[in-house]
Amino acid sequence: MEHNAFASLAVLRLSSPCRLLPSACCPDKDLVVLVSRLGGRDRLTLWKMQGTKKWDIEVGRDESESVSALAWSPCGQTIAVSHGFSRITLYSAQDGRIERSLTIPTSSHNVEQRRITEAWWFSGCRDLPRSTIPDIFKRNEINTGSALSILKVLPLLDPLREEDHKLTATDLFAFQGTQTGAALKPSTPEVINDWPSLLPDSSLASLCSPILTDEQGKTAKETQVNLSAEDENSLLVIGDDNGKLHCFLDGSYYLGPISTLPSTVPTAVFKDPKRPLFLLHPQTLTSDLSSVTLAPLSVDLPLLASHRIRDFARLSSAARELMWYIMRVIEDLREVWLGSDSLTGAREAGPKWIQLLETRLRDQFGQKEPSAILELTGLLVAGLCSEGLSDFFSSSEQMSERALQKWESTVTDALVKLRDFSTLQLVPALQRLHIILEEVRGWSLIPQFVLFGFNTDDITHCLFSLKQAIVIAHLLAFQARGELGSFKHFLSFLRYEIALAGNSPETRSPPEHDILEVNHYLMSGLKTSQIDRWFTGPAPQFDPGDLGLPRHNTDTNKVLEEALEQAHAALQDPSKTSWQPKVSTADKSEDKSHLDRNLWVLVHDLAVRCQRVFVHVSKATARSAIVSGSGGATPFQVGASETVPSSACQFIRERVAQRNEPGNHLQHLAIHLTSEMRPLFCLARTPYAKCAAGVPLYIDVTVMECSIAGHEPGDITDVHLCNAEFFDDEILVIVYKVRGTDGPMFAATVHYSALEYQTQSEGYVNGPARKDMIANVLQRLNEGHLWLKPIPIKRRRQLTACRDGSVSLAVNGRIGRRVVCILDGDGTTMDILDMEGDEEMEAEDESEMDSTGA
Repeated sequence: MEHNAFASLAVLRLSSPCRLLPSACCPDKDLVVLVSRLGGRDRLTLWKMQGTKKWDIEVGRDESESVSALAWSPCGQTIAVSHGFSRITLYSAQDGRIERSLTIPTSSHNVEQRRITEAWWFSGCRDLPRSTIPDIFKRNEINTGSALSILKVLPLLDPLREEDHKLTATDLFAFQGTQTGAALKPSTPEVINDWPSLLPDSSLASLCSPILTDEQGKTAKETQVNLSAEDENSLLVIGDDNGKLHCFLDGSYYLGPISTLPSTVPTAVFKDPKRPLFLLHPQTLTSDLSSVTLAPLSVDLPLLASHRIRDFARLSSAARELMWYIMRVIEDLREVWLGSDSLTGAREAGPKWIQLLETRLRDQFGQKEPSAILELTGLLVAGLCSEGLSDFFSSSEQMSERALQKWESTVTDALVKLRDFSTLQLVPALQRLHIILEEVRGWSLIPQFVLFGFNTDDITHCLFSLKQAIVIAHLLAFQARGELGSFKHFLSFLRYEIALAGNSPETRSPPEHDILEVNHYLMSGLKTSQIDRWFTGPAPQFDPGDLGLPRHNTDTNKVLEEALEQAHAALQDPSKTSWQPKVSTADKSEDKSHLDRNLWVLVHDLAVRCQRVFVHVSKATARSAIVSGSGGATPFQVGASETVPSSACQFIRERVAQRNEPGNHLQHLAIHLTSEMRPLFCLARTPYAKCAAGVPLYIDVTVMECSIAGHEPGDITDVHLCNAEFFDDEILVIVYKVRGTDGPMFAATVHYSALEYQTQSEGYVNGPARKDMIANVLQRLNEGHLWLKPIPIKRRRQLTACRDGSVSLAVNGRIGRRVVCILDGDGTTMDILDMEGDEEMEAEDESEMDSTGA
């Protein structure tokens, strides 16, 4: 046995008590995460293995939230942190900023939130079967002729400006950890937050990246989170206390809840590296780990065995980007016209001017019921200018050139924005979303996609609403263009009459306004504008066919048959192939002004319906999941074993070792027992292939005394096991101290794969649970069928910080990153060991540091 065999990387002295979760170590970087609590809220601290702090952030929205689990992405760039109930936040390992937040939706029939108990992040399958479409027709995994390929060649739509987080004086000058500012109100609406999507990619929807605007007006493009090759097709799996697994493709796209067994907690979840198959061991809420079944529960996700789910996820992501773009454009247009809490709309300028004129006519010239519109109409048509109107033109501040220029710029900018944004941004975005939904509708008609569960009626309704929105957006641009012309004639009329009221004939210029245009603005623009109808009133119910456009037909076969009949008829009659003017069949005498055109309500209703379509299809993976129990054993078949009380198991550690043969994986258990005879350390392994074959209780075991052998024969030292953790597929790390002493503690390794095991066949195990195996092991041990031996330690090192009490372990057994972190029971001191280094290397590093410092 080698003493001081491992090099000490660092000893951390922590300022406040911390928690070390088993998954705290980064898989491919020398980083470890600690969880602490300060001021009633949890904090997340990222440390380098060499002992330096990288960042420290506050997590959780309030005091009720606490970190219940965390998982590293396969590339080690992102940390997924669960906050107890249905919320997961993903932080960047670079600087601790929030990359995105995930929410587990609650079902409509059960609104009770379930607590998150564990999180895993598995690498994706790299060798998924190829589609039938040859690679020559693909560009960057996009099929030629698909909706995404069409969007790829379209010009990018102009970016939108978004307000960035404004820093306050407290944020800038407060000491670290003392920020007490209120949580920011999320700017993204719920319908967009709950929309299933991969990582945001504006270019996928042919959009420019949004431009962020800070408090000083400086602009910068939004930072895009790029997906690494290791994270592609990866699965973030979240387990709750109701036996459900929640999967997120690429750590972002929600695949729905997978029900295993109710009122259980999924433990030891293992994913087959070559296919979408999970193996897990559910644990009931009222039992301990010893009551868990030995045979695993398998969860097969057949839809993830092909690229179809990812292809649809990209469609959903592009649709979300376009829908969010459309909602922001229509919100900007509504704000610039009607105003908001912090901005006065251009629509208010005219009524405010009318109110000032009528107030003067009432207060100073004695008119009981003044009518500004009547006064202006009389002046326009007959040239009759009352005394009050003439006085208002000549002496009012609102009639100064500066006031008129401000009025003109406000209304003109708003109408130009309504015209241009509707034509250049809103209509193209709606058309691109229509292209995506047309492809989704095509998918719904293909029998191979029946497992997706498309709702064709909802898709058809979304397409119908999109056609309505495109027509109404065009009408908005037309209305804004017309009102802009009338407004310019109206201002020209005002300037002409102001010059007349000023009695300066030498500077008088001829009128340039059109009387009809001015009268039109007086009737339907100055006090009440038709543009208001695009943002107020009920949702549109008209059919685009009412406006002379082709009517929507939901019968695809009928549309195809009609097109073929028309083509055959045109070929037989040459006159039909000649040019013919398009004549609308709609009744032109019918007034269409009564049609509702509230585009704002229509867009929000469209967002809800589209989101419902994509949410339902995204959960097809969970709906098609095949859950089966090997050997037929469930936790509810486990009876209480009188021979093994719950207090007998001090701890149980588990690991699944991968094998090259498909399905031939080994589940390893490390169990610390306190029997009446002496403390024992039991290692067991179960081939999952045997469980799948219907032999769930084929178990190999080896039992050891809690003691270690010295250098001399017969030199045995009794030890107390403090903790243990599987390091990799060959090595087990244990932490122990000599029994009856107050320390020191030692970290040691055991090569569990090379130990000699004894087989426990079905005849020796009388039940399906781990406690039944333990009972039979103890019984065979008492009968002399099993022999005891000391724990065969190969290498060990005395710990510097930990001396007594319980300890927490986090390990990283990946080649090149083989480290062990050991946190003492108080949570204030942590040893970090390099399992590949030794004492000589450590001494060389220390001498090199000393010489560098000198």
